Amino acid sequence: MKNYLIIGASSGIGMAISRQLDSEGHQVYASYNQHPPAGFGNVRYFQLDVLQAEQDLSLLPEVLDGFAYCVGAISLKPFSKFTEEDFIRDYRLQVTGAVNILQKILPKLKAAESPSIVLFSTVAVQTGFNFHTLVSSSKGAIEGFSRALAAELAPKVRVNCIAPSLTDTPMAAALLNTPEKREGTAQRHPLKRVATPEEIASMACFLLSDKASWVTGQLLGMDGGMSTLKL
Repeated sequence: MKNYLIIGASSGIGMAISRQLDSEGHQVYASYNQHPPAGFGNVRYFQLDVLQAEQDLSLLPEVLDGFAYCVGAISLKPFSKFTEEDFIRDYRLQVTGAVNILQKILPKLKAAESPSIVLFSTVAVQTGFNFHTLVSSSKGAIEGFSRALAAELAPKVRVNCIAPSLTDTPMAAALLNTPEKREGTAQRHPLKRVATPEEIASMACFLLSDKASWVTGQLLGMDGGMSTLKL
């Protein structure tokens, strides 16, 4: 049994990661912001707001084998409509939040035998889409941060980043809430469908596990071929 910390686990990909790790017999510590999810297995949920300067992480054990930061937001509108405050808040949510928590738990990760960190970007960083300036800015920072941190923490701690395309989660509900929107999104992918949270979680759990002990500093696209194929 290993100990894992999942930040942003009340729904979507974070919840799917927590459930998969729990099903494998691991101890999972999973955070939520406002609404506690229905409990399952041995997952230990706790409230945490990553935008706050101080977070109470006292329930965590002395050794953490893995960490995944699943907090995110999808704000899509023309660049001219965003304010400086919008960019700062999104950066704090998606980048500074991860940095603050990682700095606090790094000794616990280094105490593990084969620790792993998984962060999340988006296909929009490497591809470029209309109305994605906000999310692409912060997630682009996450990609650079992941690679630099992987170099700094090698050989003890592995760090990798997953870049999904739109996934069928509550956060993406407004973009998939009609049959027409769902079909249109599916058709933009070479694999002609939308990803499930469980599919993305499977990659995250692989990277967190010892099966990925030779993988670090990587950006792994899980986007149905969108970033590399043109049909």
